[in-house]
Amino acid sequence: MKIILSILIIVALGWVIWRYASTRYNLPCPAWLSWMVEMDNPFTKVNRAESIIRHLDISPNMDILDIGCGPGRLTIPIAKLLTDGKIVAMDMQQSMLDKVRKKADRLNLKNISYLNAKLEEGNNQLADNQFDRILLVTVLGEIPDHDSAFQAIYQTLKPGGLLSVTEIIFDPHFQRQKSVLKLAQKQGFQQQAIFGNYIAYTMHLQKPSN
Repeated sequence: MKIILSILIIVALGWVIWRYASTRYNLPCPAWLSWMVEMDNPFTKVNRAESIIRHLDISPNMDILDIGCGPGRLTIPIAKLLTDGKIVAMDMQQSMLDKVRKKADRLNLKNISYLNAKLEEGNNQLADNQFDRILLVTVLGEIPDHDSAFQAIYQTLKPGGLLSVTEIIFDPHFQRQKSVLKLAQKQGFQQQAIFGNYIAYTMHLQKPSN
């Protein structure tokens, strides 16, 4: 019992330290912890890959951008759905993209492009009105300049397209619904739907069609 309690205390302390450090520095999840990213959280269904993808209403010919894709927890299953479309796996860590590529090669998936860049840098390599869906899954808090991020996303999203933002309280970079919505509306997004609750949610933000 004492051992379990000690482990829980260490984990809780580590989470508090990481959360504090994340408010002051840009600290993406390191590649050696990618196995944690792959796991579906047992305490909430909102963050599970199946749930996020189901709400996206993906068509086979869509073009999709997965920002901060990590080891490909969402990139790979989405790529399987895109018979005529493609998905761009974007991450600032090349080691994460290498993990995605290995999985894609094993499954013979040819519709994934890889972009090693921060959002503010990668936007120079993304065309205006390019994507039908853009994903930000527990990654928004890792981006230093939120205003620039939403501006870049709005620019590369097709009119009528959706930005899907997922946040859970267990993530040290957790962003509240009100904060996300305020940032999005500032750039012209409209709230289209929300799933979950205030501590674990997916918010769909739509770029107006005209």
